[in-house]
Amino acid sequence: MKNTTAIGQLQKHIGQNVTLRGWLYKNRPSGKVQFLVLRDGTGLCQCVIEKAIIGEDLFGQIKHLGQESSLAITGEVREEPRSPGGVELAVSGAEIYCESNDYPITPKEHGVDFLLKNRHLHLRSQKPWCIGRIRHTIIDAIRRFFNDDGFTLIDTPIFTTIAGEGEQTLFEVDYFGQPLHLAQTGQLYLESAAMSFGKVYCFGPTFRAEKSKTRRHLTEFWMVEPEVAYIDLDGLLELAENLIHSMVQRVLQDNRTELETLGADIAALEATQKPFYRLTYTEVVDILTSQRTQDFMAQQLAEFTAQKEAFETELAEIEAATAKGGLKKWQQEKNARRSLQLRSEIDELNTKIENNPKHAKLAAEFRWGKDLGGSDETIISLMHDKPVFVTHYPKEAKAFYMREDRENDKVVENFDLLACAGFGEIIGGSVREDEYDRMMARIDHEGYNPEGYEWYTDLRKYGSVPHGGFGLGVERTVAWITGERHIRQCIAYPRMMDKVYL
Repeated sequence: MKNTTAIGQLQKHIGQNVTLRGWLYKNRPSGKVQFLVLRDGTGLCQCVIEKAIIGEDLFGQIKHLGQESSLAITGEVREEPRSPGGVELAVSGAEIYCESNDYPITPKEHGVDFLLKNRHLHLRSQKPWCIGRIRHTIIDAIRRFFNDDGFTLIDTPIFTTIAGEGEQTLFEVDYFGQPLHLAQTGQLYLESAAMSFGKVYCFGPTFRAEKSKTRRHLTEFWMVEPEVAYIDLDGLLELAENLIHSMVQRVLQDNRTELETLGADIAALEATQKPFYRLTYTEVVDILTSQRTQDFMAQQLAEFTAQKEAFETELAEIEAATAKGGLKKWQQEKNARRSLQLRSEIDELNTKIENNPKHAKLAAEFRWGKDLGGSDETIISLMHDKPVFVTHYPKEAKAFYMREDRENDKVVENFDLLACAGFGEIIGGSVREDEYDRMMARIDHEGYNPEGYEWYTDLRKYGSVPHGGFGLGVERTVAWITGERHIRQCIAYPRMMDKVYL
């Protein structure tokens, strides 16, 4: 369709006549004027429709259109600081494509199950739209970072015969009568490619058969994994740090409006400057088991309780005003949206209040040798105002391919990067074991069939070099940057243990 302008480009057309094509987001009639908000996938635009200009018949048709009706609107672009995007359209004509009635996603409260079942429609709402825009920027920033730094993209297989992260979380599939698995990681294949190209990365879906329903788990998620020949642990930390910093800066530059709409902590993102904090696993254990952590958790509990009481008071006031009646439609819709938000916040705080003593107890009883759990990572990330590198975990708690520290054989040369504000791990990586005998000993120790790893162990026989890499989970990173607490919102069509409908 010719002569169509995108809402996101309207600032370039002030004073000009343009045509917008999109969907009705909301409409507020006021006598002989309608204030219609149109969305087109690039943004929102207020359109001012006067009966005297477009005629009574068309004015009446538009007035009775339901949410998500599709239409084209023509008019003059003019500045209006109070409107979305700082401009509005003075309408001179319109064409209706499809009337929509009884659209199911309304300003009233909807449960999680309802929204997931209607994800094909919920994607049109502002929150998932903003998150999707930011996710797009993050993915583009990742690709640009590696491509500009001389990395080669390698597409690793999704069907695989080997485990990279523990056989207990493998999805088994029937591959023409032969049992195979969906890939947990592309890392093992990337190690082979790194010996050819030097610096490589893969980017695609990965699968974990974890029977978990927490807000931080998906059974299918996207991960970017770089792998580099001739690199040590310090080099990996620097690479991960540079990646995160560049990504955050891109989002701040390109998606500030979306961040503001979501209520993200922009100041905290702006403070995500290098260097990040660096702690060893042993130092983290000392922090978790200290009185400092117990005092911090008690303070958190008091803050959660105070926030909950404030939200409950505000909710009660809104409910009283609604029951009294006499509110205009826009006020009713605003109160409905705020009530939904408050109930969600209260539910989240109830969970935090319930879990706080349990997590404090787990921290106090933590013992060296265990892997860090989600609650442990949350505590450490809450106690820091920038991302935290945690290095040198116990060998027995980590994967077989991680390089044993030559100065301390109880730990490996690995790291996790914990995002601040309680979001926990977003990157995990390590230097890989590069000695053949040590690798074979770890495979035997884990009880894996060495025949399935012959090609992988060959890399330690023919020109082995120090090398390493990491994996960054896209959805967890999106959750941290946007402030979204539920990872299911950070991918268009989430796959969870009990959610595969759409």
